[in-house]
Amino acid sequence: MKRKLYAGRDFRLARNIEELRMVARRWLPNFVLEYMDSGAEDEITLRSNREAFDAWRFVPSALVDTSSRDASVQWFGRHAALPLVIAPTGYNGMLRQGADVALARAAAQADIPFTLSTVANQTLEEVVSEAGARTWLQLYILRDQAVTLDLVERARNVGCEALVLTVDAVHYGNREWDRRCYRKGMELNWPNKFDVAMHPRWLWNVLMPRGVPSFANIARYLPVDERRAANGAVYIARQMETRLDWNSVRWLRDIWKGKLIVKGIMNVSDSRKAQHIGVDGIVVTNHGGRQLDGTVASLDALPAIVDACADKLTIFVDGGFRRGTDVVKALCLGAHGVMVGRPTLYGVAAGGADGAAHALSILSAEIDRTLAQLGCNSARQLSRRYLMSLHGSNFKGTRAAYADESMKEVIESL
Repeated sequence: MKRKLYAGRDFRLARNIEELRMVARRWLPNFVLEYMDSGAEDEITLRSNREAFDAWRFVPSALVDTSSRDASVQWFGRHAALPLVIAPTGYNGMLRQGADVALARAAAQADIPFTLSTVANQTLEEVVSEAGARTWLQLYILRDQAVTLDLVERARNVGCEALVLTVDAVHYGNREWDRRCYRKGMELNWPNKFDVAMHPRWLWNVLMPRGVPSFANIARYLPVDERRAANGAVYIARQMETRLDWNSVRWLRDIWKGKLIVKGIMNVSDSRKAQHIGVDGIVVTNHGGRQLDGTVASLDALPAIVDACADKLTIFVDGGFRRGTDVVKALCLGAHGVMVGRPTLYGVAAGGADGAAHALSILSAEIDRTLAQLGCNSARQLSRRYLMSLHGSNFKGTRAAYADESMKEVIESL
């Protein structure tokens, strides 16, 4: 029997992330839900990100006193109350007015970092001043070097701890929902226009105050008469530096003295190159299944990368995380932290800052409960001894071969 999920309107009654998603579905028109939830092409990678967790099962330790549990971690010498970071996501203003600040406030309340996207609907300066969160800035390297330099300078001026360089979105993924929802550009087709009219609460909250949200964080780089959302999207598409390579990372490392994280690493060779250049951390990610469809799941790519350089880099992972048990499995496999995107987006859509905070509280409670039932007192004590792979020895053999081949590539490239 399929379990019944809560599908009402009150986000506070959602008991898990999937129920929070159901609440968000009632609030959002179809085209926004498609933007938030969909992947590329046949969505093989989107599904694989979730299915990867099923291949690992817990092996609890019995008779362990877990009356005093601690889910906190330390990254870059600073404390975080949970092993979570809110991942960078663009165009959040289409979910709810002021969503970027709302997400940052939820992160501040939970005592975890928040990552603001370059293509945010609120400026970096506004988010930092209004939310007071530990803020990281996600960065694209653009063709106009002056713009990239200015973004870096703005991050320095507001005290951003880290830059998160996204390297897996140089060529835009084939997200077919674009053609399902739009006639041309950002003009919705008639079925989706009608659907918007059927969501008056969203319409009143998002569109009525100022119209379609603009990309406020990059608006200063556009001519005054071209700062509408459609123009911002075109600008970013045209400005994306398609010649991005490891020399670009070296250049950024030279001009940014804070923490530098490279997001979009999926193999040992690239993780070794990042470490050799001197970055501080990486994010093992396939961009939430929104780029190259058929890519290996993020969780499947993680162990070999951890074995290669966990002692030299801070390693984060994202993609498909919906439960605290998912987070604990990633930590057992060696990740130092987990970036979550869609869970907090469901929360902010369903209830603004309070909804995003509710998403984090759900994950926090699940992480704490998992530690207790696993017989482990601290997130920092998790290891692979608490997991068993359903793929057995063949899976481990494939893993080792993958790691050895990647190391060979690294040696040859240096």
